[in-house]
Amino acid sequence: MPAMRPSFGAILTAMVTPFDAQGRLDEEAAVRLMHHLVDRGSDGLVVCGTTGEGSTLTDDERMRMVRIAVEEMGGRGTVIAGVGSNDTRHATALTERATELRPDALLHVNPYYNRPSRRGIARHYEEIVRATDLPIILYNIPQRTASDMSNDLLAELAQMENIVAVKQANAANLAKIDGLMIYAGNDDMLADVLDLGEPGGILVASHLFGEAMRRMVDEPEHRREIHDSLLDVYRDLAIAPLTCSVKAALNMLGLSVGVPRLPYIEPDPDELAVLEAMLERHGLLDRLHARL
Repeated sequence: MPAMRPSFGAILTAMVTPFDAQGRLDEEAAVRLMHHLVDRGSDGLVVCGTTGEGSTLTDDERMRMVRIAVEEMGGRGTVIAGVGSNDTRHATALTERATELRPDALLHVNPYYNRPSRRGIARHYEEIVRATDLPIILYNIPQRTASDMSNDLLAELAQMENIVAVKQANAANLAKIDGLMIYAGNDDMLADVLDLGEPGGILVASHLFGEAMRRMVDEPEHRREIHDSLLDVYRDLAIAPLTCSVKAALNMLGLSVGVPRLPYIEPDPDELAVLEAMLERHGLLDRLHARL
């Protein structure tokens, strides 16, 4: 039986994971960033996802980030824990551990690299569903997983207990799906998802432009105008892997989050110049200077 549709909010930021100079979790910086984001347009946070470098966090680090988010965001914003893996046993174990911490939902990516069959994907999620009573958000991102969950497969998975939504990063698949809420999986899909009458997006540019993206929800008459004004942001953040770009931009704005872990690396000087010009063009550096 399909689960009831909970409300997670519209602007959900796929939060970067701050590290200190030794490459360890920077818990104080994480707390500062969490509150900064919900103060500036985010309804909730996704922790330990792709942008949060979940693939290079240890299981204990993942659980620590989830615990911090749940403790800090209680009553302020929703918390969605990224606990996906291409190993069903590992994904199930992470699901069980995260469930004990009681985030609002769990995010599970379509198994990557080993490219299971359709039946294999279904069995993967059957095992995950058995391991939790929390809502589950699927994540379809074929450019990372090398396989696509078609809309008919997503509708089939929606019949499983607790599967309530999909983070859809394949624009070609964008359509309503019986039993699932749709969240934009790429920033430039947010306007289209909202126009479908779906809740919102799991976003990256909202680290920097959360208030503008919030206005796309609250001011539908201005949605396309705001979307168009952010196209250069989406373009310039893609100058490097998004995690790397966003961390560099946050550091420029005085929100210290450290540098990414290998195999991600800091943007090079030319890439940093593009990011700095984007922040300058949109007035973010002016606001920083005004505060100093």
